[in-house]
Amino acid sequence: MTGVIIRIVHGQSHGFIRTTEDREVFFHRSDVTGGSFNDLATDDPVTFRWTDDTVSGPRAIHVRKGH
Repeated sequence: MTGVIIRIVHGQSHGFIRTTEDREVFFHRSDVTGGSFNDLATDDPVTFRWTDDTVSGPRAIHVRKGH
């Protein structure tokens, strides 16, 4: 899937992505691959895989900064 980062909470090590389907999905710093969580910023395009986490609900995994 693809989307854009809409919010980063560096102090709590997580953020949120708005998908191309206009849904909001949570991700944790441990879900970032191929780069660093600290390199991500609001409005960055990203690719990711969607999963339904029993604790956090919809969650993005394998988050990568897009081009």
